[in-house]
Amino acid sequence: MLRWKQLTQSLFFKFSASFILVGLVPLSLLSYYAVQSFTSHVERYTTNNLRQMVLYMSYNVNSALTKYDDISKLMYTGRYDGYVEGSDENQTRKVNELEQINSVPIESFLKTILYSDPFIRNVYFVRSSDMKLYYQLRTNSVLIPEALPLQDWLSVMKERPRNIAYFAAHDETYLARSDKQVVTIGRNLIDISLPLEKEPHVVGTLFFDVSTDMFNQFFSEMKLNGKDELYVLDGQGRVYFGHRNNTGKTVTVSDPSDGQMLALSEPITALQGRIVTRLSKEELYRQLATTRTAVYIAIVICAVVLIVMGVWFSRRLAAPIRQVIQKMVTVESGNLDTHVEVRSQDEIGRLGHGFNRMVERLQAFIDEAYVAEIKQKQTELNALKSQIRPHYLYNTLEVIRMNAVHSDVPEVGDMILSLSNQLKYVIDYGEEWVPLQQELDHLRDYFYIIEVRFENRYELRTHIADDLRLSWCVPKLSLQPLVENAVQHGLRPQGKGTVGISIRKQEDRLAIVIVDDGVGMEKEEVERITARLAEEGAPSGHVGMKNVQERIRSLCGPEFGLSVTSRPHIGTSVTIELPIKEVHDDDSGSARGR
Repeated sequence: MLRWKQLTQSLFFKFSASFILVGLVPLSLLSYYAVQSFTSHVERYTTNNLRQMVLYMSYNVNSALTKYDDISKLMYTGRYDGYVEGSDENQTRKVNELEQINSVPIESFLKTILYSDPFIRNVYFVRSSDMKLYYQLRTNSVLIPEALPLQDWLSVMKERPRNIAYFAAHDETYLARSDKQVVTIGRNLIDISLPLEKEPHVVGTLFFDVSTDMFNQFFSEMKLNGKDELYVLDGQGRVYFGHRNNTGKTVTVSDPSDGQMLALSEPITALQGRIVTRLSKEELYRQLATTRTAVYIAIVICAVVLIVMGVWFSRRLAAPIRQVIQKMVTVESGNLDTHVEVRSQDEIGRLGHGFNRMVERLQAFIDEAYVAEIKQKQTELNALKSQIRPHYLYNTLEVIRMNAVHSDVPEVGDMILSLSNQLKYVIDYGEEWVPLQQELDHLRDYFYIIEVRFENRYELRTHIADDLRLSWCVPKLSLQPLVENAVQHGLRPQGKGTVGISIRKQEDRLAIVIVDDGVGMEKEEVERITARLAEEGAPSGHVGMKNVQERIRSLCGPEFGLSVTSRPHIGTSVTIELPIKEVHDDDSGSARGR
């Protein structure tokens, strides 16, 4: 991690990164923009072409169905638009008695229908009076009359007797040894010579089967894949014909294009339905994806080349400067008997010459003056250290205390003893952790002076749990600032009171609670103090508590520290949570975790 940090801070690393980014970012952005533009253009062009193909298929299918509608009207003389006005031919008599349609025998008329279009495979005519079936087949197959779904077809024709009917694609199960699929078209022959009535007089019904190859000739241009879908739907959303065997199923045509499929549809007026295609984008744009992948591979190759060139150029430029840096480290360690080997006369070479001259002049300067100055400063520092001895202060305080005792002022002597103990405890900076017994002794010395100063109006009470060991350690000077806060801000405003210290073991932690029965604080003030304790940086208020909090967190971790609770006119409680630590047997100034 340190090596990586040093590398990222290197000037040559930044130069190489800049060199790579300057070449790579424009290349990547330009390539990405080009690929996106090309992809968008190809997708729009493909979608428009497919939409035109679907529109063309819709037109062809509609024209074909309209043609079969016209073929079915050959049963009538003239153009059929529902009825032919002025016609007085009695179709009922011709069909029932003469077995003719338009003065042509029914068998001949059916043959005319059969060969009027190459996709018509079979023609049937059912006479309504006795349900006699006439038929003509294009192939030599054998018709199975009982297998014909005539009742189903006639029931549909009965619902709308004046209209043509289109029956969905189905297999020719009524022809022996036939594997073809056909759609059936039906129209009623109405006797239009009779007076107009609400229910027309149906003489017979014409049906003819059209091979689904008629649709396939239009749909073959789509080149459908395995995931693609193509349907011809009627007005109820049922599949009239599909490139898969799903005839008769209901398809929701309002599904929009999603991330996987492209949906297109066009209306077919003859069916009052529409043609629907759902094409797989993966298959549709497979070649486009290949092109896009090739472009991305080219971008990666260019990026690799740029990175290799940047690293090579950086190393070639950095090698002589790195040599200078290594020599500088050698000089910093005190070895001035070194020089840089100069191999060129460019800027790097001049830098090497300058370094060599600097080392030579530095050696001369040290030989002449620097060593002597350092020795002089060291002598002065040692003299100052020898003068500063805390024992002098302790001895002086002890002399004053003995004079106070001899003068029958024991209270002053005790105060001086307490002060001396406190100074000795504070000045000794050899440890961060001290046994709990030492911290409590120091706190009692401090509070003794408080009691004398304020005429015993304040009292200190301690309660230590039975399962607690006084050899457990706490951070040095962690209790006295909090007790001082309790006296200054809690007890002094009301003139007297008690400070209580309760120490107990709480699971795997040491909990020290400092409680006063002073004036307390409002909820808002407690929240401000809590927020200040949680802030980073130097304290702006409550310096003692903030310092204790920061020391505990630096020594123990962020999960330990202070918490404050208070109620107005009742008092304040500060809880310290610490890990349980014990003093090493061989060193009273260091601690170990329990």
